[in-house]
Amino acid sequence: MKNIIFIFKSAIDDFSRNKLRTFLTSLGILIGVFAVVVLIALGLGLKKYISDQFEAMGKNTIFLVPGRILSGGGFSGSASSFTGSFDNRDIEILKRIDNVVSVGPLTLKSIKVNGLIKEDFADIMFSSEVLPDIMGFEIETGRFFDKTDVTKRAKVVFIGNKIATDYYGSAENAIGQKVTVNNVKFMIIGVTKSKGGGGMGGPDYDSYLYGPYTTGYIFNPDKKFFRLMVKTTNENYVAQVKEDIKKEFLKRYEEEEFSVVEPTELLSAITSIFSVLNLILVAIAAISLLVGGIGIMNIMYVTVSDRIKEIGIRRAIGARKSDILSQFLAEAVLLSSIGGILGIALAYFGVFFAQKFFPAYIDLLTVAIALGVSSAIGITFGVFPARKAANLEPVEAIRYE
Repeated sequence: MKNIIFIFKSAIDDFSRNKLRTFLTSLGILIGVFAVVVLIALGLGLKKYISDQFEAMGKNTIFLVPGRILSGGGFSGSASSFTGSFDNRDIEILKRIDNVVSVGPLTLKSIKVNGLIKEDFADIMFSSEVLPDIMGFEIETGRFFDKTDVTKRAKVVFIGNKIATDYYGSAENAIGQKVTVNNVKFMIIGVTKSKGGGGMGGPDYDSYLYGPYTTGYIFNPDKKFFRLMVKTTNENYVAQVKEDIKKEFLKRYEEEEFSVVEPTELLSAITSIFSVLNLILVAIAAISLLVGGIGIMNIMYVTVSDRIKEIGIRRAIGARKSDILSQFLAEAVLLSSIGGILGIALAYFGVFFAQKFFPAYIDLLTVAIALGVSSAIGITFGVFPARKAANLEPVEAIRYE
């Protein structure tokens, strides 16, 4: 134990005499560890965010989308002659299926809106009264539109929290305000709690307006929907309802023209894609760790050359080859560990600031792996110069000029 303490104390003393060289040598490891940890943190945050979004939809939800989007557990990407337009007949078919509680058609329009303090463009989503339940929306103030509003084709909307705060200052101020959508006036009846999103190209539900799909016929005269959402009695009936939907829809469409999927299926496909992408990015970032390791090896060879006489004297007064090997190996490990610790610390600061815009986080496993990898790099790239130092003949080392 005393020998180990002496070895590391000696290494620290050597580093303190060459502070700049120590820092520059550790810099490669620092950058590599920082990049890897931050990318892993972003990947973990993205996976959690996507998972939370889908979990909010509930386990008894089914989506109908155009085309064959899932194949073998992933997105098939296959094209379809189907234009992506479901209609009212499809809604009636779904309502007649056993254990279907409600159906929510979706229409999405990007249009010019007046009344948001200034004229602006916004996305407005038209659906049924089941939309808040399926999408996991919560009301902050006011109310959602209900079945009566849908039946009467009421010109009402509830809006995302971001629109309320950006254009009206607060959710309370937005209630009762009128907005004109393509010359049609709507009254704001509710504001949702902040749901987040909008990062990595995802939808920002806090920046949408939401209205009854029947009122949306004004902008959708063909009465077509790009997606249908189905709520079942409970999750035990999901599998049977999916089969019943497929059976009924195959009477109207070809098999390649529509997909019946659960949120968990979409979640699995999306996370698998992001996991592969994140793995590739981490692998690219890890190249800088390799460069940092080569830097450590180079500087350790220089250190050995500078301390040949010292090595010879130590061997002459009784130091064993293993002592010399341990000394230089400890210095290499310490160099890489310093870089690893600084990299993790910097990553924590980076992720802390990133959390204001994206739900990234660092877990203990990532920290342990980062420290383990940085130490392993020190051992791997330090062993060659350490062996060179240990194998020097004492007499030749003392005579070295």
